[in-house]
Amino acid sequence: MSKQNVLKELGERIRNERKAQGFSQEGFAHVTNLDRSYYGSIERGERNITFYTICEIAEKLNRDVAFFCQDIPPIKPGK
Repeated sequence: MSKQNVLKELGERIRNERKAQGFSQEGFAHVTNLDRSYYGSIERGERNITFYTICEIAEKLNRDVAFFCQDIPPIKPGK
């Protein structure tokens, strides 16, 4: 899996959980103290976010970080 595909997969998982919990994108960005456009770029897989940001998002969604990262295939060398 390429780096870009990993980021897209992570963003999709975050988006799906946010929606499942009834948050709008704008509302959840506010809860996490992130700019809405920056947060949107996370969900679209356009940002290589920090581990701290993943932890913050997971905490606000009452999930472990592993919930978002488990079973994502490794990045292939050179990708």
